[in-house]
Amino acid sequence: MERTKPAPASSNHFIKQIVAEDLKSGKVKEIVTRFPPEPNGYLHIGHAKSICLNFEVADEFNGRTHLRFDDTNPLKEDTEYVESIKEDVLWLGFDWEKLFFASDFFEEMYNRAVLLIKKGQAYVCDLSADDIRKTRGTLTEPGQDSPFRSRSVEENLDLFERMRKGEFQNGEKVLRAKIDMASPNLNMRDPVLYRISHAHHHNTGDKWCIYPMYDYAHPLEDAIEGVTHSICTLEFADHRPLYDWVIRACEMDCVPQQYEFARLNVTNTVMSKRKLKQLVDEQVVDGWDDPRMPTISGLRRRGYTPEAIREFCREIGVAKANSTVDEKLLEHFIREDLKLKAPRTMAVLQPLKIVITNYPEGQVEMLEAEINSENEEMGVRHIPFSREIYVEQDDFMEEPVKGYHRLFPGNEVRLKHAYFIKCEEVVKDEAGQVIELRCTYDPETKSGSGFTGRKVKGTIHWVEATQARKAEFRLYEPLILDASAGESDSFLDNLNPQSFVSVQGYVEDNMKDAAGHDKFQFFRHGYFNVDPKHTSAEKLVFNRIVSLKSSFDATKGKG
Repeated sequence: MERTKPAPASSNHFIKQIVAEDLKSGKVKEIVTRFPPEPNGYLHIGHAKSICLNFEVADEFNGRTHLRFDDTNPLKEDTEYVESIKEDVLWLGFDWEKLFFASDFFEEMYNRAVLLIKKGQAYVCDLSADDIRKTRGTLTEPGQDSPFRSRSVEENLDLFERMRKGEFQNGEKVLRAKIDMASPNLNMRDPVLYRISHAHHHNTGDKWCIYPMYDYAHPLEDAIEGVTHSICTLEFADHRPLYDWVIRACEMDCVPQQYEFARLNVTNTVMSKRKLKQLVDEQVVDGWDDPRMPTISGLRRRGYTPEAIREFCREIGVAKANSTVDEKLLEHFIREDLKLKAPRTMAVLQPLKIVITNYPEGQVEMLEAEINSENEEMGVRHIPFSREIYVEQDDFMEEPVKGYHRLFPGNEVRLKHAYFIKCEEVVKDEAGQVIELRCTYDPETKSGSGFTGRKVKGTIHWVEATQARKAEFRLYEPLILDASAGESDSFLDNLNPQSFVSVQGYVEDNMKDAAGHDKFQFFRHGYFNVDPKHTSAEKLVFNRIVSLKSSFDATKGKG
């Protein structure tokens, strides 16, 4: 697996300021953060922001970060997701101090629930989920007490133990906290702490048939692990009073503090794991790692680098108010990362054959070019040139429009790194389609020779035909047409029918040894990544990461 060591983060934000003050005041001795995904899907770019935040804050202040799987819902979780999450975190360049599962603490959580019952702060309720919802009240009206709220401690202890033993069916009973049904915060109106679920768990098997709710389990996990700063997104701000109540009522020794930051929203992008799973399940995409997906695995397969993703996350910053980031900002950072790294070569995506009639038959000469004109340290490469080459179909126009400077009958252009050629004859098939051009070349105009006899306005790229390697090029555009439709439940109505186009063409012979995740800049076409999923010894497949240029202003992309 490709691994990189992250550079120190330089940006400052309110979370860092809080951490620095807590250390200075002696409130905490060591910073402990955690990244706590639920293993019910693959991580996406929004999770990358949280990963970078938690790990980089801890690193900067010589603390530590845990990776913890909040696996409290056996119906949606799977070992496949656990392994993919581990891979993604490591690929982004981070490593956890300790690895935990919420299910590691199920016994401790159960014992703390028993403590709540004994203190009169929890009770077993027989109301259905619908009835609990109906009696919860509204923002302007208090909720109604459950008819089972007054059960005795002894009865609650007995029922809760029998829930654990499996004596009741799913939905028949729950354990609820006894807090305040008139609280202005709806989360404090006797929330459910445990529900019954006779389901196999990926980690504990069939040991349990009752499972803690997230709002109960999460603060206990933080406290058990010794987390000092529990960093989460803004939608959990209203849950903070319950977070604090659980830690206090369960008499935990460690008292972590929760802090909220703005989640990442990106234009033309689905950011909900539920919706991403729907795209996979309905086969709209080629799995979780489809290069159109915003998943870490999808971005990796498309060709994004961990360095680019980390820089993107640092650039968007950590704020207290939600906003939407233009997807082109992420594209900006992959261009910046690859422009000095990626070898530059030529590829023809929609080939048109040219025969250079005055070039010697059977001769192949090797031309020299820099591997990367912006990075001399990468050295030079050698390109075969012969009588037969391929160029792009759109580099020829039989009846040129005004301002067209590429090939047309009688016109002369430069072949990049090679010679001037002139179009002399157009060959067509029976249907009138152009299938071949016959050109002549001027041997005095070899690139690098210093020729100054005349100038041409057009330069086109090409691939030598006899040694060219066949390749498939997968061209990607945003999956969602409407910039904001990714957050809508009708997002499937806004799918881009042109989000994936495959074309067959050729690359230079020097690409024969290209392997999965190798990255190249193809002249005029953009940056491409060798697809690790479909490339084989018989077939090269390239995913376009991003085009070469964008009109995007990186200084205005965070709005």
